[in-house]
Amino acid sequence: MRAVVQRVSRAEVRVGGNVVGRIGTGLVVLVGVAVSDEESDAERLADKIAGLRIFEDERGAMNRSLADVSGSVLLISQFTLLGDARKGRRPSFIEAAPGPIAQRLYEQVAELLRKRRIEVQTGVFGATMEVELVNSGPVTILIDTKRLF
Repeated sequence: MRAVVQRVSRAEVRVGGNVVGRIGTGLVVLVGVAVSDEESDAERLADKIAGLRIFEDERGAMNRSLADVSGSVLLISQFTLLGDARKGRRPSFIEAAPGPIAQRLYEQVAELLRKRRIEVQTGVFGATMEVELVNSGPVTILIDTKRLF
């Protein structure tokens, strides 16, 4: 799984002009599921997101996690993270998992975060969404579960 993690002061996602998810302090996580991903990838990604120490402590050092700051997650599915633009001008998405598989693993990440007592808001899987956020820092981290271990 690939993820773009952005530390935010606030964020929301809209579908058809209607807000379907909104958070204050926390992380916006864009998630792409690859054809080779399994449940273990969802577990690794949820562990990494929950444990990332990218919030500032009293000294201004990035030393606090979501739990430490009572932060939330806005989790958004984004198959385009698996796009391969090395050749030509149109990205190839053959590495992106088919919808039913991607949805199951995406929803598993959300549930695993909730089990860690993290508030999770989501977009609508497969929908055209508008994501609005205020990146705090800015802080943006890239995660690839195939490169974690």
